[in-house]
Amino acid sequence: MILKKAIAGIFFLTFLNGCVQNTALLGTVYTFGSSGNVYQTGLSYGSSKLVTNLTGKSPGENVKSLLMPNKEDTEFEKLVKKRITEARKKLNLSNQ
Repeated sequence: MILKKAIAGIFFLTFLNGCVQNTALLGTVYTFGSSGNVYQTGLSYGSSKLVTNLTGKSPGENVKSLLMPNKEDTEFEKLVKKRITEARKKLNLSNQ
């Protein structure tokens, strides 16, 4: 069983490594698959591209930069960011 998984993993890594650039549409495909709504899918893709063109970063990178601590943060902002990271750690441990 382990040998089959190893061979399948090597196969996928070898032959599908060129597919990484096409994963940009993965989020919109998931939206379409879960909701079945073409308009919602178009809005999701369009808003993502708009944010990327305006800021130069993807929406995920923007959220990450908002949650990273800065020197000019207030004490309240530091406390909120600390609580968010602690909650994420607890959620990751409970999922395992």
